[in-house]
Amino acid sequence: MTRRLGIAEALRETIAEEMERDPRVFCIGEDIGISGGWGGAFTVTLGLEEKFPDRMINTPIAELGLFGVACGAAMVGMRPIADVQYGDFLFLAADQVINNIAKMRYMSGGTATVPLVMRAPIGATGRGSQHAQSLERYFAGVPGIKVVAVSNAYDAKGILRSAVRDDNPVMIFEHKLLYGSKGARAESGAVDATSDIPDEDYTVPLDKAAVRREGTDVTILGWLLMLHRSLHAAEQLASEGVSAEVIDVRSLAPIDYETIGASVRKTGRVVLVEEGPKTGSVSGEIAAGILERFGEYLQCPICRVASADVPVPFTPVLENAYRPDTPRIVEAVRAAMRS
Repeated sequence: MTRRLGIAEALRETIAEEMERDPRVFCIGEDIGISGGWGGAFTVTLGLEEKFPDRMINTPIAELGLFGVACGAAMVGMRPIADVQYGDFLFLAADQVINNIAKMRYMSGGTATVPLVMRAPIGATGRGSQHAQSLERYFAGVPGIKVVAVSNAYDAKGILRSAVRDDNPVMIFEHKLLYGSKGARAESGAVDATSDIPDEDYTVPLDKAAVRREGTDVTILGWLLMLHRSLHAAEQLASEGVSAEVIDVRSLAPIDYETIGASVRKTGRVVLVEEGPKTGSVSGEIAAGILERFGEYLQCPICRVASADVPVPFTPVLENAYRPDTPRIVEAVRAAMRS
């Protein structure tokens, strides 16, 4: 049996199931368990305070303290799920995340573990420069943290379950336009990321990419919202006779070069699509990794489609011009095919 769920619903269900399965699991975050509230900024924890009143811990708007508490709890055997309202606020927690959470297992020679899940909503959604950034670039390069990005509800459930059960810190990035939140938290411009969710317990690996559409002419790599726009581009390109393989990178640290390499060897052309700015980006790191490993298979230079190197604009017209869209992806693929 399966049920059709959105990402917010799938995450909420997984949190409840993992708390029922393991008494060490608890949630800590900002406004995540307020009776009559929204269930965090995007409804993910809606109603969980009624079933788990002692395990939904609301904190002040003080991210450094929030992540310090979560780190300490994980080190003494608990399995926290830490939630920030907006991914941008991770900068305020950076000392704990980078200097403690990421390093404790290494510095202790493995005697201490930090089984901590960190959830963060990201992406431009009409909220301005301080609530709209793509944070992957800042944390994918921090040794000691696994970094994943979920683009559909099936993965959201399986990845969160894997992360809760992992003995290492895992950062999960979720795009605001993919949650499928309803009511007061419904997002203008939201994209359908619902999935058929099986009733049985399942997990999704934290270190594997996923081929979302098979093709033979060009490989398009994306994640989160850009994965969906890449799929739309592939549909348009198919009408032009171009067969595009679309890969959901999904695991941003580590990168699954085995899956990516198999596609590059087949197509010989690569287009990387990322919502964040191009300079210092995850797509730049992946491009370098592809060149080092599979350069001899490339028939043309790797192309990157990314946002401009400016803060995220607030006005809808500029925000839409800033962020990659389907026509820009299509044109990048056309250019690769002409090379």
